Amino acid sequence: MKAERCAITFGPIDIAAVVGKTASPLHGATCLFIGTTRSVTDGRTTLHLEYEAYIPMALRMLEQICDEIAASWTGTLAAITHRLGRVDIGEASVCISVSAPHRHDCYEASRYAIERLKQIVPIWKKEIFSDGAEWVQGKTGSWNPL
Repeated sequence: MKAERCAITFGPIDIAAVVGKTASPLHGATCLFIGTTRSVTDGRTTLHLEYEAYIPMALRMLEQICDEIAASWTGTLAAITHRLGRVDIGEASVCISVSAPHRHDCYEASRYAIERLKQIVPIWKKEIFSDGAEWVQGKTGSWNPL
């Protein structure tokens, strides 16, 4: 049985399992993106993050991103796992594995995946600081994946 490309978990992310979903003897490159909780955000001490999602739609949108990658970069494979609930400092909240025949496509598709995730996936992040808490909208920066 083929492993699902995308998953949402409430526990630690099995990074090796995510990478395994994109393994191919035809590929010469694999890029791994792991988003982790940092201890300081904009000068404020972060204690931990809390993630919530509308899970059915979030999974559909993660699958859509993998489909978009396959359509845009021929032969490329992508897998995404996102964590919900409490994520402590240094722990992974998202893991994206992309493999491709060549490194150029692999790098581009990997960046596309995280930026697109921030754009369309209904996952919400609450940052818990030493002096309070706030919900954070997806930050895509100035790079538009489309």
